Order: sequence, then C-alpha cells, then structure tokens
Amino acid sequence: MTVSLTEAAARHVTRYLTKRGKGVGVRLGVKTTGCSGLAYQLEYVDELSPEDIVFEGFGVKVLVDPKSLAYIDGTQLDFVREGLNEGFRFNNPNERDKCGCGESFRV
Repeated sequence: MTVSLTEAAARHVTRYLTKRGKGVGVRLGVKTTGCSGLAYQLEYVDELSPEDIVFEGFGVKVLVDPKSLAYIDGTQLDFVREGLNEGFRFNNPNERDKCGCGESFRV
C-alpha cells in the first residue's frame, strides 16, 4: 500500500510549510459526502497522530489514517497550474466515477 506525491506537489507543500513557519507535512484522507459518495480531505499537519501511516517523497511527509487508505491506496498527489487556476490533483487508480462538479468520487 502506498500514497505518493509528485515533485511539483512536494515543492508546493514545502513552500507553504516554510511560509507557515511550522508543520510536518500533509494529511490526506476521505470523508463521506457529495453525490458520488466520497470526497478528498487535505490539510497541513503540525504533529503526527499515533494512528497515522506515513509516506514520504521528495522530503515531504504524507499522513494517511488507516480507514482512508483502503480508498486512496496507490493515489498520487499532484499540484497543477492550468491557466489562471492552480491546485492539488488526486490521481487515484481506485476511482470508478466522479460527480459532474468534481467534488466527490466513487471507488
């Protein structure tokens, strides 16, 4: 089981954590919501929780809770710029469907 991030995502997270002046990485998880059932949750983390599963890439820690890992195993976190928009993109091989607005997905 693995969760990874691209070099672009790692650069963005590192820049943000440096600007914040604290933090150990990002927590990636899922919550039940939306028309397709699940939505990604991404937040900056200041300290590890005992149940966190830790993945690391390009010097950045990605923390995942055990319940979410079943839905996001194999996911790659990317950071993309398209025109004037920028943001994180989740490349999840387990996704079977997304809602029209892009807020939720189904595995």
